[in-house]
Amino acid sequence: MPTMRAAATQFLAHRRIAVTGVSRNPRDHGANVVYRRLRDRGYQVYAINPNAERVEGDVCYPDLASVPGAVEAVVIGTRPETAEATMRECVTLGIGDVWMHRGFGAGSVSAAATEYGRAHGVTVIDGGCPLMYGPTADTGHKVMRCLLAGSVPKHV
Repeated sequence: MPTMRAAATQFLAHRRIAVTGVSRNPRDHGANVVYRRLRDRGYQVYAINPNAERVEGDVCYPDLASVPGAVEAVVIGTRPETAEATMRECVTLGIGDVWMHRGFGAGSVSAAATEYGRAHGVTVIDGGCPLMYGPTADTGHKVMRCLLAGSVPKHV
């Protein structure tokens, strides 16, 4: 099992990343924060929400299959109940890196989604936030990584 840091580095090396659960009402919605940061740091990022045509001023897609071209990695920012369906779509599309976002509380982490993804060769990061690592990190998220040590896996 790779360490969390190695998995995060691998994940953030991808340039075409989809973020599910991006909201039309962004405020401090976790998926929107991740989406904006990835976009601002030069990633080709795709918003996924079946109930929106535009979010954050960008085109929004109803599902991963609707994104033009191949998506290399996915951040799941939805409720845990929908994570397994998203993981199944990732497997179908050949997406090999998936991060289920979790800061406080359950976040988007689903044990069933984790098990399904790993059984099908997906590197699944089941907790924490991409903004806690590498080129997307900021001081606040680095501090959160330490404070939330219990919800950030050590290995994936």
